[in-house]
Order: sequence, then structure tokens, then C-alpha cells
Amino acid sequence: MMGDVAVVMRILPEDADRDINAIMGAAKDRLKDKCTINKVEVQEVAFGLKAVRLEIIIPDEEGKIDSVEAVLSGIEGVSQVDTEDMTLV
Repeated sequence: MMGDVAVVMRILPEDADRDINAIMGAAKDRLKDKCTINKVEVQEVAFGLKAVRLEIIIPDEEGKIDSVEAVLSGIEGVSQVDTEDMTLV
């Protein structure tokens, strides 16, 4: 029986003019059936650029983290999705 993985991901918009709240809302909406979202916050990066930081729980299955990254990368206005941290729970 497999466990779960706690993952911290950061979503960077294409530019500082993107609506970060729209990106955050789209991320929550697209992930609601794929994983458990523990925390979502907006993080200041630099020069007015903000990022969405997600703390999520994903089943420890082959390819699950990659599929979540792909879903997040597909959001309009998203430039980059980084996995910052992960640990078994």
C-alpha cells in the first residue's frame, strides 16, 4: 500500500501584469479532483512579480507529480511551475 506525498509547488506567471488571483483560482479549480490542497498563498518574488505557492498532498504513485505539474503549466498566463519540496507523509 502506497502513502501520500506532501509537495510544495510554486507557479510563476508570464509577467508581473498577469492577474495572480485568476491563476490561483484556476490552480485550485483544476487540482480539486487530483489532490488535497493544504495551503495556497501569494508570494512576492521581485519587482512586482508575484507567485502562487501551493502545499498539496498527492498519492505516492508513478507520474502523479508530473501530471499535477502539467495541469498547472497548462493554465493561461503561467510561465513556469517548480517543485520546491516534497516529503512522504
